[in-house]
Amino acid sequence: MNETVDQLLTGPPLGASEGELVDWISRLEEIKCVAEAVQAEAAVRLDEAVRARQAEAGVPARKLGEGVASQIALARRVSPAKGAKLLGLAKILVAEMPHTFALMRAGLFSQWQATILARETACLSVEDRRVIDYQLCALGLDGEPPAVVVMGLRQLENAAKKLAITLDQESVVAQAANAEKDRRVSLRPAPDTMTWLGALLPVKDGVAVFAALDQAAKAAQAAGDERSRGQVMADTLVDRVTGRATVEDGAGPRVEVKIVMTADTLANDTDQPAMVEGYGPVPVTWAREALSDAEVFVRRLYADPAGQLIAMESRSRKAPDSLAEFITTRDGGICRTNGCDAPIRNIDHAQRHADGGTTSGANLQGLCERCNQAKEALGWQARPGPDGSIITITPTGHTYLSPPPETWQPDPPPLSRAEFTLRDVLLDHDLAA
Repeated sequence: MNETVDQLLTGPPLGASEGELVDWISRLEEIKCVAEAVQAEAAVRLDEAVRARQAEAGVPARKLGEGVASQIALARRVSPAKGAKLLGLAKILVAEMPHTFALMRAGLFSQWQATILARETACLSVEDRRVIDYQLCALGLDGEPPAVVVMGLRQLENAAKKLAITLDQESVVAQAANAEKDRRVSLRPAPDTMTWLGALLPVKDGVAVFAALDQAAKAAQAAGDERSRGQVMADTLVDRVTGRATVEDGAGPRVEVKIVMTADTLANDTDQPAMVEGYGPVPVTWAREALSDAEVFVRRLYADPAGQLIAMESRSRKAPDSLAEFITTRDGGICRTNGCDAPIRNIDHAQRHADGGTTSGANLQGLCERCNQAKEALGWQARPGPDGSIITITPTGHTYLSPPPETWQPDPPPLSRAEFTLRDVLLDHDLAA
């Protein structure tokens, strides 16, 4: 193994083909993930060794472990605060999230992906966190990697949020209520005499502010404004906050926030998480409360026996008026390219008309501008795959399968008491193994 790593670290040989270079990049990414897992394991063992040594020396219990985070920070060339976070993550992975840790050891999961799962399950009990770890990160019976290894970071975050809400909605709501106390505005410098102005806000407020700025940008561009979308949004934010431009009460455009939930959830028959466009899953109690405050879009998805999404029924104050909006809603508002979390900007064919493609839901996908431009480059191919997936082939011949978005699948029925018992038995058996 050392020899293989040493050989890889010398770099690809001169004259390597495009395909070989891609293979080098992929292999080195695997090594990075493995290295992060080994670093986490070493951090935990260092913490244990230091605590044992300090205990033998008579250090008070409340001070055991002091200095470990700083050692890790120095070794990894990061701040002490970052070192403490890395140590905390390492302890969680080794003790409470064995399947996530196993994916890292296999080179399939990065430290940041693991951080997202740990963060989104922080409010749960250890038992519920292990359930999410098992459901998202356990290998298949045939050793097949789970779907999370090809999810973008936002998709991964949303998947963890939905499971956390399903398992313990009260804890998620309680954590959110407590987090609301931390709302704030921050300012930090950026290059070229610019600044980063940020605001930590409750989801309903943050999404509403962004939606208002986005709506202003669309209106300006429709009127022929030559500024970019981002420039209009930034200028509008400054104008409205500083009072440079004022609008009479009721005269401004109405801000719309989309909340996507099933009809059964809307009718209080189930408690499946709702989706807030531009944010992700939220407890359905929030969504129901927002019905009186926001413009709401409720969708029902219909699938055929093979799981293909075939239609959408709208119950909304603002109904979708095009196939493009249908595709955007179906794809969750996030680019279909593996690992890309950018918002959808273009609706494009997976397979061109010249290649036998048609303009239909099955052959359309939502893409960001960068990914849509990339697939137009020489040598790129794409086509619909089985069960709503998209197959992309790069110029080097590497094939990537983009699985269908979560919205294509019907909401699962709630677990019965017997199923909860069986789940706990299987989880205990898996952890014991």
